[in-house]
Amino acid sequence: MKRSISLFALLSLALLLAACGGSPAQTVAAIPAADAQPVVAEPVESAPEADVADTAPADTVESASEEGVAPAEVVALNMDYEGALSQKLLLSLGTMELVNTEYAVNAEQGQLMLFYWQALNNMTASGNSATEEVAAILLQIEETFTAEQISAINEMRLNTDSLQVWATENQVTMGTGTGTGGGQGGGGGMDADARATKQAAEGVTNPSGGRENGIAAAVNNALIAYLESIQ
Repeated sequence: MKRSISLFALLSLALLLAACGGSPAQTVAAIPAADAQPVVAEPVESAPEADVADTAPADTVESASEEGVAPAEVVALNMDYEGALSQKLLLSLGTMELVNTEYAVNAEQGQLMLFYWQALNNMTASGNSATEEVAAILLQIEETFTAEQISAINEMRLNTDSLQVWATENQVTMGTGTGTGGGQGGGGGMDADARATKQAAEGVTNPSGGRENGIAAAVNNALIAYLESIQ
C-alpha cells in the first residue's frame, strides 16, 4: 500500500516536471531584462528663426525718411525798411505790381482776395472797426499769397516814391484832405500831394470822414477792379 502511494507521488512529480519543461522558449525571451533602458528618439534640432531685421530691405529706413513731406516755406511781408508802406498798401499795391512778374495772382487767389478785401472795406467804411479785426483780415489776405509772391513783393521794396509813381501813372489826384492834420503827424510843411502820399503810406485815414485819403482809396478801388477782372 505504501509502495503504491510512493509510485503515485513519483508519477505526479514527473508529470509536473514535464509540464514545466514544455513551455515555449520565446516566452522567457520576450520579457525585457531588468536593466534594459528604453530607447528614446533624439530630438530634431529646429532651424533658427529668421531675423526680421536681416530680411528687411536695406533701404527701408532711408525710403521712409525720403518719403516725408517737407513743411511748406513761410515768408512774411517785410515792412522793416526806410519808407516802407503800410501792410495794407503793400498788399494792395503789391498785388497789382505782381502783374508785371511771373507771380501774378491767379483766378482762384483772386476770388478769395476779393472776398477778404470787400469784407475789409465794409468793416472800415464806418471808421469804427477794431484794430484787431482789421489786422486779422489783413493777415488772412497775406496768407493767401504764395511764398514766392510775398518774396517778390518784398524785393520790390515799395515805398512812398513807389506810391507816387503809381498815382502819376494812373492819373490819381492826391490833394484830398488838404489842410487836415497839418503839423500833427499829417505832414505839416508838405504840399498837398506829398502829405496825402505820406498819410496813405502810413495808413492814416481822413479825420473828417473816417475814410481813407484820396490815394489810398484810389489804390483800393483799382485793386478791387483788378481782382474782379481776373475772375
